[in-house]
Amino acid sequence: MRPVAGRWVLLAVAAGGVAGTLARAALEELLPHGAGGWPWGTFVANLAGAFVLGLVARRLRTGAAYALLGAGVCGSLTTFSTLQLQLYDLLDGGHGAVAAGYLAATVAAGLAAVVGGDRVGARA
Repeated sequence: MRPVAGRWVLLAVAAGGVAGTLARAALEELLPHGAGGWPWGTFVANLAGAFVLGLVARRLRTGAAYALLGAGVCGSLTTFSTLQLQLYDLLDGGHGAVAAGYLAATVAAGLAAVVGGDRVGARA
């Protein structure tokens, strides 16, 4: 039976996943938020991950390094599900303006970050 992906690629995704998860947890600890507050930890994690993914996608398309940084680190550092839960909590708590701003800023700044990473990767 042939493996779906090489062992090194799977190990790279796992190692990157650990690194991204630890970085995300550290950001949440460093940048806590209360009810109705801006979720800075998730916001910073998602923007950093978008930038790195733009850079990695430009420079690497396959192999263990792409798996480590793209799928592993960026996949575990960024989170769409937490964004959704935080938006729901803001709306449920009556903070519709903060939720709308958070959503708009996340999408706009995330797109700018991935484009920025791509452009830095193109120059490197």
